[in-house]
Amino acid sequence: MGSRPRFIDDLTSAAADAPGPQSTALLNPDDDALLDAYSRTVIGALKRVQQAVAFIAVERRLPGEPSAQGRGARGGSGSGFLFTPDGYLLTNSHVVHGATHIQVTLADGAKFDADLVGDDPGSDLAVLRIGSPEPLPHVDLGDSSKLRAGQIAIAVGNPLGLQQTVTTGVISALGRSLRSNSGRMIYDVIQTDAALNPGNSGGPLINSAGQVIGVNTAIIPGAQAICFATAIDTAKWVIMQIFAHGRVRRAYIGVAGTTTPLSRRVQRYFGLSATSGVHVMELVKGSPAALGGLRTDDTIVAIDAQPVQDVDSLQRTLDASRIDRPVNVTVLRGAQRVELTVTPVEQAG
Repeated sequence: MGSRPRFIDDLTSAAADAPGPQSTALLNPDDDALLDAYSRTVIGALKRVQQAVAFIAVERRLPGEPSAQGRGARGGSGSGFLFTPDGYLLTNSHVVHGATHIQVTLADGAKFDADLVGDDPGSDLAVLRIGSPEPLPHVDLGDSSKLRAGQIAIAVGNPLGLQQTVTTGVISALGRSLRSNSGRMIYDVIQTDAALNPGNSGGPLINSAGQVIGVNTAIIPGAQAICFATAIDTAKWVIMQIFAHGRVRRAYIGVAGTTTPLSRRVQRYFGLSATSGVHVMELVKGSPAALGGLRTDDTIVAIDAQPVQDVDSLQRTLDASRIDRPVNVTVLRGAQRVELTVTPVEQAG
């Protein structure tokens, strides 16, 4: 029989000579350094946002109750974060929708009554404002269009009332669609395995640089490590709409879809500049899209000759300017490029 390879004998000898508790360290000399680097990254990112994360408590008036105070008042809570030094906060619509009183508690314990500036159930986002004589700590908003699956994701919030709770994970997937509690579809959703629980809603999802990349929104009951956040690029657009109009006006066509890549062969064959499109997963019966001839499994690649690369760009393209106006929708259907005419309507409030 042949002799064993030399490196096996060397490893066996090293393991036999080393004391038991130290053997792992000898074989894995970089584990401690790697752990420290990860810890330093999370701690540094948290330090940049922690003082801007708030606990939000709400009261809602029951029908027939003359005051929000007393036996007929219902309570609720969630998270939010300051995104300007003059007291504007972002949170989830479902946290504050229908509230008669909103109170914000900052990381330093200071409490403020908050006003609802605007509420958008379509993206499950809402903007609040508190008054303060001094500039307030606030977050840096990132760029969700540059995210990649596998990046570090850090969630900060107040799950189950436990304030300033931090969980970590990675971005599991991008461009998801999610149906909200109101029945509306939320587009361009980030999927993460950073643990979320009731009360995390409205808190920030941040990257390793401490920039906010999403607003924590939902979990799937019964699932493990499947959590969702509205992308911060969508949130920026919603914020500007709320500042301009007090609400978000959207053109609605009635599709639910997911971002799908396009192969180079398909791009060249159809002369497309976009590298991806929106795969239609669901059509609302009687919707403008259905009436206009769209089908499930179509891939939307352009609206009025503007490339549609992902769900977020589809949502942005369907702005108030296209309400009640026929638009040209370019779709890929099997081996064909099909041009359709769809007339969006205003999305119900």
